[in-house]
Amino acid sequence: MVDVVEAKFIISAPNIKMAPFSEYQDEVVFMARSNVGKSSLLNALTNHKGLAKVSSSPGKTRLINYFDITIMDREDSTKLDAKFVDLPGFGYAKVSKSIKNDWEKNLTDYIANRHNIKIFIHLIDSRHPHLDIDRSVSDFLLENSNETQFILQVFTKIDKLNQKEQNKLRKEFPEAIMVSSSKKRGLQKVNKIIFDILKKTTQEEINEH
Repeated sequence: MVDVVEAKFIISAPNIKMAPFSEYQDEVVFMARSNVGKSSLLNALTNHKGLAKVSSSPGKTRLINYFDITIMDREDSTKLDAKFVDLPGFGYAKVSKSIKNDWEKNLTDYIANRHNIKIFIHLIDSRHPHLDIDRSVSDFLLENSNETQFILQVFTKIDKLNQKEQNKLRKEFPEAIMVSSSKKRGLQKVNKIIFDILKKTTQEEINEH
């Protein structure tokens, strides 16, 4: 069993220039359009109810939020330190065009230039799997990530689908992970994948040196 044993909020940054220095710390970036359940998932993965603020106004958070986490494999007590990074939601409507453009530029700069990102976790609402905005994000990640980075598709709110709908989604997206923060489904699998990737990249970096 793999789980997050420590998690604490570090800082909110308005752009990449204000991001905390963490040259030797791998980052796991969570990104989603507004109201997909990103904060709820972060809280569920870390087993920390108040870690990420769940906003009643989708698209309200315009900052990049950083959390220091320690994730552990309970079988052999191996621990890894990393940062979870909560990016602002995209696809919001109730902000001015100039703010929206600045905001999206910040996200683009961050994703393209932050080299210690090891994993991009793209969250998609399982009830709306084919939105253009999510396709655009998937394409952008494929174009801008490098060979040392991993992209993980995670479908949220899977408990809102019946069994037939779930089966159809799994067939269409066989590589994706299905989760429900409220029902605690799929969380263990996400943490295990995060741990395995970070462990592998850490070992590769040690071998290079």
